[in-house]
Parts: sequence; C-alpha cells; structure tokens
Amino acid sequence: MTSYLIMFGIFAAVTILVGAIFFLLYDANASTTEDRLEVLTGKKAIRAEDQSIIKEDIVAAGGSVTRLFGKMFAGFGNIGLFFEQADSPIRPDMFFLLSFISLFLGTGVGWASRAPIPLWPIFALVFSLLPFIWLWMRRRSRFKRFAKQLPDAMELIARALRSGHSLNQGIAVVVEEMPTPIATEFMLAYEEQNLGIPIEIALNNMMKRMPNLDLKFFATAVGIQKQAGGDLSEILDKIGYIIRERFKIMGQVMALTGEGRISGIVLQALPIGLFLTLYYMNPEYVMILFQDELGKQMLFYAIVMQVFGAFVIKKIVAIKV
Repeated sequence: MTSYLIMFGIFAAVTILVGAIFFLLYDANASTTEDRLEVLTGKKAIRAEDQSIIKEDIVAAGGSVTRLFGKMFAGFGNIGLFFEQADSPIRPDMFFLLSFISLFLGTGVGWASRAPIPLWPIFALVFSLLPFIWLWMRRRSRFKRFAKQLPDAMELIARALRSGHSLNQGIAVVVEEMPTPIATEFMLAYEEQNLGIPIEIALNNMMKRMPNLDLKFFATAVGIQKQAGGDLSEILDKIGYIIRERFKIMGQVMALTGEGRISGIVLQALPIGLFLTLYYMNPEYVMILFQDELGKQMLFYAIVMQVFGAFVIKKIVAIKV
C-alpha cells in the first residue's frame, strides 16, 4: 500500500510540474501576441518574424511546445496541415500538452482499477493516444462530409456557368449556398484567386487540404478548360454524376460487408473482455501470464496474432470503389 501511495504522489507531482510548465509557455505565447498587437497599432517596429501572415506559417510558428514536437515528428509529415485538415479547435501546443497529461492519467487509471503493473504502460499509451484518435476521427469525418457535398457543388457551379457567370462567381455561389466544410475550402480558394493567385494553383492548394480524387478531377478539368477551352459545365455535370454513382456502389459494398465488419469487432473485443472479466473474478489465475515465462510468451503471441487478425479482417472487408 505504501508503494502505491508513493507512486500516486509521484504522479501528482509530475502533473503539477507539467501544469506549471504549461502556464509558463502560455505566458510566453501571450507576450508574443501582445507584441504583434503593438506592431499592428504602430506602437512597435515590425520585426522579420512578424511579417508572415500565412495560415500555415502561423500554425508552424505556434508555441514552444509546437516547435519542439514539430522537430521531433518532422519525418511524419506536416503537423500543421494535419490540424488544418481536421479543423482543430485547439492549438497544436495545447493538443500535445493534453496528450502528455493523458499519459499520466492513464497510469492513474491503471492504478485506481487495480490492474496488473505490467498493464500500466498499456493504459498510459492508450490514454495518451486518445486525443490523436479524436483528431484523426474529426479529420476523417470532415473528409467524408466534403466528399458527400462535392457533387452538389459541382452541379451548382455548372448551373452558374450555364446562366452566364464566370468560374470565380460559380465558386462564390458555392461559398454562399453550401454548408461547411466545402464552403470553407472553396472560400479559401476564392480568396486566393482574388489575391491574384491563378485558379489552378488555388485548386491545387485545396487538394493539399482535402486529398480527394474527385476534387482532383475538378481541378484537372478546370486546367484543361483554361488551356484548350470547352464546355466546363457539361464536364462538371458528368463529374457530379460519376460521384453519385460511386456513392451508390459504396453503399451496396458497405451493406454486403457489414457482417464481416461486425464479426471483426466482436473477435477483437472478445479476448480483451474475457481477460478483464477473468482478472476481476480470479486475479491469481490471470497473473500466471505475467509471472511465468511460458505465460509471457503466450501473452506476447496472443497480442501479435490479435493485431495480425485485425489487419487481415480489415483487408477482407475494405473494398475500394
């Protein structure tokens, strides 16, 4: 019992230390914001680092925590773009701090639930990944909503072109009539074009934020029409029709593979649920897996086969259309 109290005290001390570091970083970011406001009001001379007003540069230039994690995960892609694609309501530095606190929270949950000590790192890892899973699901949901809204946007632009409007005015109609996220993305493209950026580059920038194959068809059609001419409204109608037909096929595929997906969820959740049930009913029976050498090997191979089975089931039910 004394050892548990010591570990809990260490956990509380580390949490307080992390909170203190966060407030220090937050004050530093606040002072930077005040400096930029003074530059805008003319009270202070402009500096070189204050000249960047591009959204990506502002995200990348966030707090010290953002720059630290940006250097650590530089090989895993553009973190700022990931947050922009997910339309994250929190800053990257706040996000990474939340993940760091969740790491210790998971350890505390493992201690409070009287789980075996070897499982505490697993609790900590799962809880630390929860913010990332939430952000990834938010990004994925935004991509899906954009894909569903795209055929309506194509037809709206096509009708605007047939009524005599330009492509830029057709994009403005999408911004005014369509909901988010497609209105937000087309608004950025519309504003970039108003600033003098060619429409092809503006659409390519949109494809970086929204990696969608149908959007690539739209950008390619616009580029060809700019160079060789043609009836862009007819092309957009065909793109919208193809997207809708693909969604119908995808719906049929999802219905046919529903049984396989549910079976995969059950097969993945059953061993974990059975393990937790047996542990709370008879802890001594389960602890053999952690104390005996053969039990450790069995537990390792069970985890490996569980991951391999999840991969195989996903490959079976994931049919690309």
